[in-house]
Order: sequence, then C-alpha cells, then structure tokens
Amino acid sequence: MNRNQVLPQVELSTDPKALSRIDFCAPQSYQGAGFLEISVLPRVAEEASSIEPGDGFHWQVKTHFAHSPGSEPQQILELVIKGRIHLVCQSCLQDCGLDLAQDSRFVLVTTEEEADTFPIEDDQQEPLVASQHFDLLGLIEDEILLSLPLIPKHPAGACQPHASSFGVGADVDDASEKPQNPFNILKNMKKN
Repeated sequence: MNRNQVLPQVELSTDPKALSRIDFCAPQSYQGAGFLEISVLPRVAEEASSIEPGDGFHWQVKTHFAHSPGSEPQQILELVIKGRIHLVCQSCLQDCGLDLAQDSRFVLVTTEEEADTFPIEDDQQEPLVASQHFDLLGLIEDEILLSLPLIPKHPAGACQPHASSFGVGADVDDASEKPQNPFNILKNMKKN
C-alpha cells in the first residue's frame, strides 16, 4: 500500500445483521455509529435483570491505517461504547441501573500467528484477526460483557433492604427479647 494513497471511507450500517459481516480485509477505512437495544444482544440480555425503555448501548467505530517504521501500515479499530443496563444489586437484590462506558483500541492483523506474537506489554491495544466476514456485532457484545462489574451494586447509601434480609420485618416484641444463651442449658445440666 502506498503511504500517500487515499483510502475510501465506508459508512457502516446501523442494522445489527449488517454488523455481523464486515470486510476488514479490504483496503478501506470504516466509520459508523448507532444504538443497539439489549434485545439484539442475546448474551447481554441474559445478564440483564430487566429491560427498561432506553436500555441499550450507543456504539461508535472508526478505523484508520497507522504507519509504523519499517513495516506495512497497520489498520487500527477504535470502538467506543456507552449505555445503560439493569443488573441485580448484590447488596440488596433489587434492580440496579448501571451506566457503562468502554473505549477500546484494536490492531487488525492477518493471521492467528501474528495475533499470538503481538507484544503482550502493549496494554493500549489488542490484536484482532481481520476477516472478510468479521463479526463486529459480536465484538461490541464482547466488550459490553467485559465492562460489566463483577459485583454489581447501587452507589453507596442507595440500597434499600430486601424483604428477605435478616432482621427486616421482625416484630418489635421479638427485638426487645434477649436471645437465650446456649450455655445456660449446660449450666443447668451441671447442677443436676
């Protein structure tokens, strides 16, 4: 590829089916943006506790070729995802609306071997094997899943106790009683 060559810029479709087969092997740059509802992301939908109106993810993709000294230019894919999903709060077991944001940068490589030899020290970008039928929708879904918190929680102080929590719903009379000491039984046994 000539360094001075101007590559065509292709606008990506917002149709989820079209995002499942992008030709990243072609010598062209891509850009696009759109909104994906959670219902078109089956693995993300499995994680959601409920789907509210407006839940989903805005995505933006842009590719360009970066020149590297002594080698062919590398195609760089930049992916930005922002959205909202409802998960179960692990503190109160109630629905918890979470806003997520993920910025990712990938280097498109031609073979699995090239991806395996990519420098692991480079934590700013990851290698992806380009293909003529690249599943961009799957990559977007993967990045959403990777950005989900391990233990989803409401912000501090926003949790409301769950009805099945210990001590909630107990009668006031029960709270005034002192719990029976289990050693009193042993004490009485010793006296007998």
